[in-house]
Amino acid sequence: MKLNSRVLEERGLQLLPAPQPVGSYVQCIRSGNLLHLSGGISVNGESAFYGKLGRDLTVEEGQKAAAAAILNRLAVIRAELGSFEPITRIVAVNGFVNCVPEFTDQAKVLNGASDLLVELFGPEAAHSRSAVGVASLPLGVAVEINMIVEFDPSRL
Repeated sequence: MKLNSRVLEERGLQLLPAPQPVGSYVQCIRSGNLLHLSGGISVNGESAFYGKLGRDLTVEEGQKAAAAAILNRLAVIRAELGSFEPITRIVAVNGFVNCVPEFTDQAKVLNGASDLLVELFGPEAAHSRSAVGVASLPLGVAVEINMIVEFDPSRL
């Protein structure tokens, strides 16, 4: 897959170096031709989103938080594979939204990640997805996303 860097520029977004884990885990595991990425939080440089949806943040802010989390995961993919060229498919995106119990727009929040992936890589980046509301997330972040990505080892 080829990343459309113009989308990043137009939206004022940055793909930063991959973050270091904040616990006892690794950022991703290769298994066959799949990368299983650990959860990445809604912090991407100065774009950092903390708090609960439905209390501290709006749906639109939640979408920006989801975009920050997906950029965080893309940085890990780039670090692991060297580029995005080996990617053949975004298989799954699983998102966790820190929210108040009555908040029901988790899917709308995760659209911030899903839509960005399609903007960056085209329609072939469409993926399966889960969007789950949770009582809290590490460090008090608004969104955490993990994902599974398929790649072609011959393109490494």
